[in-house]
Amino acid sequence: MTKLHFTFDGAPKSAAPDLSVAAALTRSGNRVFRHSDSDAPRGIFCGMGVCQDCLVTIDGTPNQRACMTPLRDGMQVETQVPRPSLTVPPAQEKTAQRLSPSVLVIGGGAGGLNAAIAARESGVDVLLLDERKVPGGQYFKQSAAPDAAPMDAQQSEGQALVRKARAAGVDFLTQTEVWGAFDGPEIMASDPGTVYAITPQKVIVATGAYERPAMVPNWTLPGVMTVGAAQTLWRSYRTLPGRRVALFGNGPLTAQVALELAEGGAEVVLLGEAAPSPSRAPGAALAMARADFGLTLKGIGMLARLRRKGITLRHACRPTSIAQDGDSLRVTYEANGSAAEVEADAVCMNFGFQPQNEILRLLGVKMSFDTRFDQLRPARTAEMETSVKGVYAIGDCCGLGGAPAAAVEGRIAGRAAAVGTGASAADRAELRRHRAFQDALWSTYSAAPAQLETLGPDTIVCRCEEITKGTLDAALSDGHTDIGAVKRATRVGMGRCQGRYCAPALAGYMARRTGADVEDLSFFAPRIPIKPVGIGTLVAAEKLLDADGADD
Repeated sequence: MTKLHFTFDGAPKSAAPDLSVAAALTRSGNRVFRHSDSDAPRGIFCGMGVCQDCLVTIDGTPNQRACMTPLRDGMQVETQVPRPSLTVPPAQEKTAQRLSPSVLVIGGGAGGLNAAIAARESGVDVLLLDERKVPGGQYFKQSAAPDAAPMDAQQSEGQALVRKARAAGVDFLTQTEVWGAFDGPEIMASDPGTVYAITPQKVIVATGAYERPAMVPNWTLPGVMTVGAAQTLWRSYRTLPGRRVALFGNGPLTAQVALELAEGGAEVVLLGEAAPSPSRAPGAALAMARADFGLTLKGIGMLARLRRKGITLRHACRPTSIAQDGDSLRVTYEANGSAAEVEADAVCMNFGFQPQNEILRLLGVKMSFDTRFDQLRPARTAEMETSVKGVYAIGDCCGLGGAPAAAVEGRIAGRAAAVGTGASAADRAELRRHRAFQDALWSTYSAAPAQLETLGPDTIVCRCEEITKGTLDAALSDGHTDIGAVKRATRVGMGRCQGRYCAPALAGYMARRTGADVEDLSFFAPRIPIKPVGIGTLVAAEKLLDADGADD
């Protein structure tokens, strides 16, 4: 196999092709990618470009996300120091391009791919944007190696869906990140070499969700990551997050990833589930089977395979603190009221999901708060159109619903956006069935969400700005009553991730303190750019907009 050669802090390294920088560093045993402003070590956390914690300096240019950057031969990668000096990067003038597709789909997961196919098959031109090198989203998680055989039926299904979209004539822009959205709608996006101003007739937002962690002492240590990050390392790059792995979460994803890692050669030292044993809710389990017997049977089979590997699923189990212990991580946890410890190389957590709804909020879509899942959901019609005409929303960016439901929503939205066709009776029946399954699933996995009230004063809440629970409490005690005022007083949410982790937790905490209802205004207002971009991107965008103004 051809190897790529690179250096890390001057030391020569080699890696297989088609890896991200994060995967290559993880394979070589390097977990510390940068140091925060307080000189605390940080590494890969979300694995999907949301948290901005895996920043490294590449070829002299700082602030490069290791998880989203493909490894290239000859790269010089360095651990990023606190507040790196402003440098002039190598000259790279980005081109600017205006696009006007009939239908724009943002996100290439189960929902987005199905929406794009349905719209294209209805006879209109379709452009799909995806941040990853290979579309497929978080559910299908395709291999980054183009010739790799699918590792299972789930990955094979995603591969077939991508092929179907390409065969239908869907245009793809991959490694393309949306960073702005304006009325019109007008969408601003960029890839490594081009800035795009896109003015579609209709837009379908299918941006999915990101994982909700457990904010426990030292959850920012290198080696602590989301369950999805560990799954991406394995499914996309065939890289284990560590030799010994402890996983904690709420929901079936944690058990699925534990099995995948175990079958890949990792030692799963602990698998913890926050919910009590499902035997306490037999009615919900029966409802799952009635809604989708095949998927329920698949879940039962997964648990049986875990048992055959000697992995016990511990219920009513949550981590309470993490500490560095030499090269290992020592996790203190509670299971059924008893405290215990375990050592691991990697600690993976998933305690629910937060919708990636920044684009929808920028476009002015009406949102409401779902108290069951602690998340904002957009108002939608039966055809998936939001309160903003011509803007559709599908999948987990609208609240957790699962990939099968997202696929049906995609087909409905694609046809509606293309030709105005309403949802068919068959689509509505299938969607009801998938939603019934999800409702029963989360009744089975029902567990109280972790809340800031339980944290000690020294526990970090805002990863980017390193703001602790004690700092937030002091600001609230000083009389700050809205989230914007707390942000200005403490810098919470002012970091590169723009409050994607701390804002939901803080919004709920403040509402419970005052007895107020959580609403859209309870969260930080989304700001453009919604993802960090380079000066070159903004310069190219400005030239494009100036040229448009000169043409008017």
